[in-house]
Amino acid sequence: MTEGPVVSEETLLSWGATYKKVKKGEIIFLEGTNASFYHQLVEGSVRWVNINEDGREFIQVMIETGESFGEFPLFDDNPYAATAIADEDSLLIRLHKTNFHQMLRSSFDIHFTFSRLLVCRLRFKFLTLRELAYNNPEQRISTMLNYYKRTKGLGEKLCKLHLTRQQLADMTGLRVETVIRTIRNLHEKGSLTIQRGKVFY
Repeated sequence: MTEGPVVSEETLLSWGATYKKVKKGEIIFLEGTNASFYHQLVEGSVRWVNINEDGREFIQVMIETGESFGEFPLFDDNPYAATAIADEDSLLIRLHKTNFHQMLRSSFDIHFTFSRLLVCRLRFKFLTLRELAYNNPEQRISTMLNYYKRTKGLGEKLCKLHLTRQQLADMTGLRVETVIRTIRNLHEKGSLTIQRGKVFY
C-alpha cells in the first residue's frame, strides 16, 4: 500500500541486501517463527495470511511490487504474526535484521518512512476489525476497496481490482459466493464497473 519502493533497491544493496527468487506457492516465512530478514517485493505478488486449523486462509494484506512485509518482528523481537506465501513466481530483496537496524539508525528519513508504514498498517487493521463487526457485505467490500484506492492516491480515477473474488473473500471473512453476488449488486447500483469479468472501482 505504498507508492514506489519502501526503500530503494540501491540503498538496500548498499547495506548488504541480496535477491531471492521464490516460486508460486512457496512459503517465505511462517507465522510463529523468528525473523532474521527484512523483506521487500521486487517482482510478483505475495499474500500475507493467517491460517486456521481447517487450513482456511485469512488474508491480512496482498503485497505488491515495492512493498515490504513482515516488519513487526524486526521492531519488537516477537515471532511473525502471519505467514507469507508467494502468490506467483516472485523476486524478493532481503536485508539481514542487524543491517536493517543499522540502516534505520543511519537515516531519519528511512526511519520515518517505516513509522508511517507501520501506522498505515495499524490503521488498516482497525478498519478491517470494524468492518468485520458489521454483517453488511456491501459495506465491508466498499470500505475495503475505498481504502485501497485512497492509500494509493488514485482519487476519483477508475482503477482495476487486482484482487480475485476469493482473495477479497479471504480478506473480509465472507464466502466467495457472497462476494460475487455483492460485486454484482454494487455494479447494478453504479458503485463499481464490471467489464469482461474484470472489476473497476
